[in-house]
Amino acid sequence: MYEAILIPTSLFLTIFGIVYIFLSTRNKERLALIEKGANASIFRSNRNSFQKIIILNLALLFMGIGAGVFIALLLATYTSLDKDALYPAMIFLMAGVSLFIGFKMTNSLDK
Repeated sequence: MYEAILIPTSLFLTIFGIVYIFLSTRNKERLALIEKGANASIFRSNRNSFQKIIILNLALLFMGIGAGVFIALLLATYTSLDKDALYPAMIFLMAGVSLFIGFKMTNSLDK
């Protein structure tokens, strides 16, 4: 009876714990650097470029998933390959290719 509530609760507590530890550790590191006299400008990262990279990779990932579904549909229609294995294979293949392309494109943005 109580097993159904155990999984979402433990998932929530795990995510909360990870975020809490990340933020508290970051705060302690920043305070230690400030106490040593470090320049405060090191804390200001270029968030704009990070957001561009995330948006680029997500866009390419979704386009790769769409292309994988489309290619799997074409292969399932015109060949006698197994449909149960074809769809996940093409989705993962094209998603991986798109993430690799996104990695190469973000490397060229840094240069």
